[in-house]
Amino acid sequence: MIDIRDLTLGYPGVTVLEVPELSVADGAITYLIGLNGTGKTTLLRSICGLIAPAAGTIRVDDTVVRAHRTTPATLGMHLDYRAFDPRHTARRHLRWIARARGIPVGRVGEVLEIVDLVGVADRRLGHYSLGMLQRVGIAAALLGAPRTLLLDEPLNGLDIAGIRWIRELLRELADAGTCVLVASHLLDEVERNADHIVILGNRGVLADRPFAHLMSTLEPGETGLEDAYVRIAGVPGRLASGAAS
Repeated sequence: MIDIRDLTLGYPGVTVLEVPELSVADGAITYLIGLNGTGKTTLLRSICGLIAPAAGTIRVDDTVVRAHRTTPATLGMHLDYRAFDPRHTARRHLRWIARARGIPVGRVGEVLEIVDLVGVADRRLGHYSLGMLQRVGIAAALLGAPRTLLLDEPLNGLDIAGIRWIRELLRELADAGTCVLVASHLLDEVERNADHIVILGNRGVLADRPFAHLMSTLEPGETGLEDAYVRIAGVPGRLASGAAS
């Protein structure tokens, strides 16, 4: 579970995001959506302790996150598909992470099975496609069998089979009790798999609702999540088509 209180994120003289209160539940897939620049990645990085908030507190599974000092052991994350040494193989990369985190290296074989990379695990990452790199990042996030999982745009680069695979994986994890928080622009996929929606915009949280409740508020002429998002976020007409890209 993620619990946020009185959070302010930004840079000297610039406030990026203010979140007075936000809870992300266990046993559910919560999607974080918003236009570029609304603070999605900044919020995820602050939850991981990679950047310090200007104010406020973040707890993950009852552990207070202290930037650059405390990353909860129960937290798994995949925030950047470029965070790899291209000279390493997937197996070597995952073993290095496992040793650094005190996780038995036997777990590496298990997560390679989960992400279906066993057959190419000894190929250098520099020869991997974007979709394969996404799978490596997800494998790394799953090494510690996390209670809370954060993913930033994990669907980028995945083909149809990969999208179906991650959809099923996230559902299995949530059904097993994992807190899953995913930032995504792909509203069609969000609509297929979301339990809860958090919409960011105008330097704050514009909506924080169960998906079913959000869909129950559709206005005449609206047909789905994209329409609801455009209305709530106040997206201008020429940008509306980009909201789901």
